[in-house]
Amino acid sequence: MALELNLQGKTAVITGASEGIGRAIAYQFAKEGINLRLSARRRDKLEEVKENCRKNYGVDVEVYPLDLGKSAGQMELFRQTRDVDILVNNAGAIPKGKIHEIDEAQWRQVWDLKVFGYINLCREYYGFMKDRGDGVIINIIGNGGEKPVSDYIAGSTGNAALMAFTRALGGDSPNDGIRVVGLNPGPVSTEKLVSMMKKAALDKWGDEGRYREFYQPFAFDRVATPEEIAAMAVFLASPLSAYTSGTIVTVDGGMVNKGPLF
Repeated sequence: MALELNLQGKTAVITGASEGIGRAIAYQFAKEGINLRLSARRRDKLEEVKENCRKNYGVDVEVYPLDLGKSAGQMELFRQTRDVDILVNNAGAIPKGKIHEIDEAQWRQVWDLKVFGYINLCREYYGFMKDRGDGVIINIIGNGGEKPVSDYIAGSTGNAALMAFTRALGGDSPNDGIRVVGLNPGPVSTEKLVSMMKKAALDKWGDEGRYREFYQPFAFDRVATPEEIAAMAVFLASPLSAYTSGTIVTVDGGMVNKGPLF
């Protein structure tokens, strides 16, 4: 018997939806008949995702090109999209670097988008979902919070904070009819990662085509695909995961439990 996710006709907000994991989640949700409210900075990329989802899956899609690193942008997104069933917080990337390599301004800038952005949007949408007595919030965080390291100190600390936040909020949220869960990807083959790997291969071997050799220490000699993360996100959003809240699901091929990779 096929699994039925029973999500058709639901509406979801996805932040950071113009590329990478967020775009993959948008496509996976659209396949399930979920109407989409997509936000990121670049209108052109959002419009491309919108057109593909409408053309291929026939769902209703609206886009909101906003700077979610500012509270005004966060509140504007909520003002225009509050009547949704699912919130997927995905916007934001935190750079690598040791404590002396990331100054206060940069640290605050990246946390304003990912850490405080997630918290602020959770606060607003949670209040609406509570009044309605139903809703799902999925925070796409990252496995860096599970095993903090000094050369990713801003990201490790931010992800650990969001993991604690998600567990705390999701532990109590069933009392309001809401589920709150976190999803921790490991390395994922986004355009950004592949570009970084190609540059590293060019620097090391003079041949960017050898970039996949850097994947050998990872599980199954590869990194995750955006579609694999999206598949887990849609499952967590579905009624098949109706008893899941206040927890973090890690999709990294066991990376955080393996020990040193290099």
